[in-house]
Formats: sequence, C-alpha cells, structure tokens
Amino acid sequence: MDYAAPRWLPGGNLQTIWAALYARRFDGLAPIYRRERWPTPDGDFIDVDFVDAPASAGAHAPLLVLFHGLEGSSRSHYAEAFAVLAASRGMAFAVPHFRGCSGELNLAPRAYHSGDFEEIGWILARMRDQHAAKGGGPVLAAGVSLGGNALMRWASEAGETASAVVSAVASVCAPLDLAAGGDAIGRGFNKLVYTRMFLNTMKPKALAKLAQFPGLFDRERLVSARNLYEFDNVFTAPLHGFRDAEDYWARGSAKPHLASVRVPALVVNALNDPFIPARSLPAQREVGSHVTLWQPAHGGHVGFPTGLPPGHVRGMPERVGGWLAEFA
Repeated sequence: MDYAAPRWLPGGNLQTIWAALYARRFDGLAPIYRRERWPTPDGDFIDVDFVDAPASAGAHAPLLVLFHGLEGSSRSHYAEAFAVLAASRGMAFAVPHFRGCSGELNLAPRAYHSGDFEEIGWILARMRDQHAAKGGGPVLAAGVSLGGNALMRWASEAGETASAVVSAVASVCAPLDLAAGGDAIGRGFNKLVYTRMFLNTMKPKALAKLAQFPGLFDRERLVSARNLYEFDNVFTAPLHGFRDAEDYWARGSAKPHLASVRVPALVVNALNDPFIPARSLPAQREVGSHVTLWQPAHGGHVGFPTGLPPGHVRGMPERVGGWLAEFA
C-alpha cells in the first residue's frame, strides 16, 4: 500500500488537523446509525452505533467493528469515513463507544484506557455471537489511535483464540509505545494544541465522575494537570488498577506484545505522525509473521487526506478496509 500526501497539505500537523476539521468524509448524507445499549458485566453500560449492511449484500455480510480513538465517537471523521467504506463493500458496521464517549456519563467508577483489552474482548465476543445469530458472516475489527492500541493488546493476549472471534484486525495510528507517545504529545506545539484539546473534554468528564463518586481522586491535582501524563497519573492509572502513569503506559502498550499476535493484523503508522515518534514504531523483526506493517512517510495522525481542496479522508479507510476484506 502506498500514500502520497497532497502538495497543498505539507507536514504532519496540517495533514492531521485539516483531515479532522475540513476534509470530506462522505458524499451526500452522513451515515445514519442505529444505537443499542449493552449492559456490561460490572453493572455499567456501553452504547454501540450500527449501520446495517446494504440489502444487496445478502444474509452473510461481514461485520466491520471500529474502535474509536481518545475522546472519539461514531461521529469522528474517520468513523464516518469507515462507515461509508463498509457500505461500499457490502459490510455491516459497528462503533462501540468506550465508556463515557457516547454522550452520557457511565455508571461505574471507571472510564476507559488504551490497554483495556478485557473490554475489547468482551465487546468482540458479543459482536460475534450477535452477528452470527442473525446469519451474518465474518467479523473484522479495526482500531484507531487509542482504540488501535487496545485492539492489538487484545489480539496479543488472545493469541491463537483470536481467530475464533475475528478473521483479521487492523490498527491505524495507534500509540503502540504509550510512553513515547505521551512524551511527544506533551511537548511544544503538540502540548499547546492537541493536549489542550484533549484535556478540555477529559477534565470535565473526570470531574463529573468525581461528583458521582466523591473521594475517587484528588480534585485539585486533576484540575492542575497540564499534560496527559499528569492526567493519567491522577485519574486513568489509579481508576483502572495501575500503580501510576508509568505503570499504565508500560503495561498498556501493545508494541512489546505484537509478536504474540496469531491472527492476520495490519498496523498502520505514518512516519510524520506528530503524536508518535517514528523511532518508537515497531520493526518487522519485532512483530512476527502474522503482522503486516504499513509505515508511509506522510499522513499525520489519522489524517491521510487525498485529492484537491478541501480533500477527503476516504483513502485510508479504503486501503485498510480493502486489506481486511481479503480475510472475509
């Protein structure tokens, strides 16, 4: 697979920001989702948005499941572009929202994190069973950014058993080395723009969680957090059983476990991704024969815009979805 960035969008930051804010995701109407609320084993819930397969696809259409990125949703630019791709290939499509990302505060004293492979496993198993009960075909899974790392952690933990759940998996712009990504996003332009954007939504959600469960964490430390490391140290890590941010980033990172993946897997990372240092990306010798690496020189973070202004972001989902479809 290849990718050539438009000449009018040079650099990783432009390719990231323009793709998210201005590039076309679809032609015509936006995808129309059907929402289901699933109760979780711990008494909470997640919301899943579905687009049914086109009627022309027949009874055995594959299902493409997309795990969104940090603070993402089914309305993220990449999610809508993947929904269009799924429809064009005769697939059903689903976006499970991580807890607190569907527009409603979740019930339990927890949220979501980049290494949450147990939640991924539960979701995919239910997806498989529900889709099979309707006579559906194979299940394929993709994850973007945080969702991509969590998906690859699940694939590595599941090992040989993953193929009983999904036919293939793909991660797009996942921070497979969380410490390297956390350090990069906490510096310079990244800190001024991206970190501020994430914290502007993450902090209010955390404070709402504190109102639900008084004493859950130190409010003043959270309010004063200036980067994702400080936020994870006071909120994400302790709420999910990690000692601190370093422990969370070390145990949550998928990169050290990619050699354990035993299902066909595509790992996509642009070398100019402002969130992820190129030097931290895996080499083929580190991942084993089941993992295919695609590391184009350009693309930014979940960008990969193509075409004349304003451009569109359908190219990356088409390439990734085409690769996944080979295993359907």
